Amino acid sequence: MRVTGGRYRGRTVKCPKGVIRPAMDRMRESLFNILGNISGESFLDLFSGSGVVGIEAASRGAEPVVLVEKDRGKRPVLLENISMVETPIRAHIMGAEHFLKTGDSLFDYIYLDPPFPLGGKKEFIQMAEGRLEDDGLLMIHFPEEDDPGETTGRLVRFDLRLFGRSRLGFYRFRD
Repeated sequence: MRVTGGRYRGRTVKCPKGVIRPAMDRMRESLFNILGNISGESFLDLFSGSGVVGIEAASRGAEPVVLVEKDRGKRPVLLENISMVETPIRAHIMGAEHFLKTGDSLFDYIYLDPPFPLGGKKEFIQMAEGRLEDDGLLMIHFPEEDDPGETTGRLVRFDLRLFGRSRLGFYRFRD
C-alpha cells in the first residue's frame, strides 16, 4: 500500500499479518478529497490495522492523529509504519470500545473501519459520537449488507460513497 497524497505521498505502508482488510487506495484518496483541507485538525482512526488511514491524515496535515487497534499481533508493523513519518502519531493498542469509553479527548474527524463480519456498527457510531467535536465529521467503512442507517443517535448521514461492495458513510450532528 502507498500513501496517496500529501507530505508523505508515495511512501510504502506495510500490511500486518492476520485478518486485515486495508482501505483501498481509491477509497482513501476519495475520502481525503471529500474532506479537503484538514491541516491542524484532530483525527481519530479506530480499528486502524496497518495505520494507513491515520498516516494518510497526517500526510495531509492533520494533527494530532490517534490510532486505535485491538490486535496486539499488528502492533510491530503498525509502529514500524508510523515511525516512517515525522508527524507525531499516537497509537493505542486496545479495543475501540475501551478507548471510546475511557478517554475524554474530542476529535474533528473520526474514521471507523471495523472488521466487516463484526456486528454493531450503529452502536460503534453512537459510542464515537461522544468523542466528536460539535462541528466534526464521522466516517465509517462498511459492507453494503451491513448499512448502519441514515441516522444513529444524534448523527445523520449526509453522504454515502460506493466502492464495489464497500460503502463509506459520512455523518455529522443534526442541525
